[in-house]
Amino acid sequence: MSKTEEWYVIKLTNGQCTVLSASQLQISNVDNSPTEPAEKWGPFNSQAEAIARRVGLIRAGKCEPA
Repeated sequence: MSKTEEWYVIKLTNGQCTVLSASQLQISNVDNSPTEPAEKWGPFNSQAEAIARRVGLIRAGKCEPA
């Protein structure tokens, strides 16, 4: 049985939200990138579900559109 990838919506310090997979999120945490997440939503079972949540967060005013 294969494990499906988990997806997250990450709000960056500039107010924009991005969709990252769990593996991408781990890599960015290891890099200690200057774009530390201000907020994080997830995990979601699919990329489409995470994108839909991102759209909802933009409409709710919690994220800036890219």
